[in-house]
Amino acid sequence: MKEFSRTFNIRWADVDVNRHMRHSAYNDYAAHVRIQLLKEIGMDIDTLAGLNFGPVLFREETVFFREIGMNEDIKVNVKLKSARNDGSRWSFVHEFINNEGKVAATVTVDGAWIDLKKRKLTALPDECRESMFNIPRTDDFAFEPDKT
Repeated sequence: MKEFSRTFNIRWADVDVNRHMRHSAYNDYAAHVRIQLLKEIGMDIDTLAGLNFGPVLFREETVFFREIGMNEDIKVNVKLKSARNDGSRWSFVHEFINNEGKVAATVTVDGAWIDLKKRKLTALPDECRESMFNIPRTDDFAFEPDKT
């Protein structure tokens, strides 16, 4: 897969009093695109539930470069920035690209997989690891050192 993105038209509900996209809308769109990516690679909500695991976020960081206004179309992509070899921890970067093709914002999330029965962090199940490592990567992608 070369790129994964979705295009959205900014709604009234996404805009704040300053008439630009509100800060939390960026995180909402980023989460939506991330979940759509997981679905695309066969890790939809039913598959995750069947394996008793799911994603958990530790950090979300949004950096704003340009305003996005109501009724603008934006493209939001998602790329893997880093991961451990066992897939247990990962970072994704989302770019918000405006009508002019310029990056208006980035959202970076750091997370891991959690075993939903044990309520403990866990490695990515073998049946999902290959799919996860075939998703688009940033140019500076790097494997993180495994914990010993």
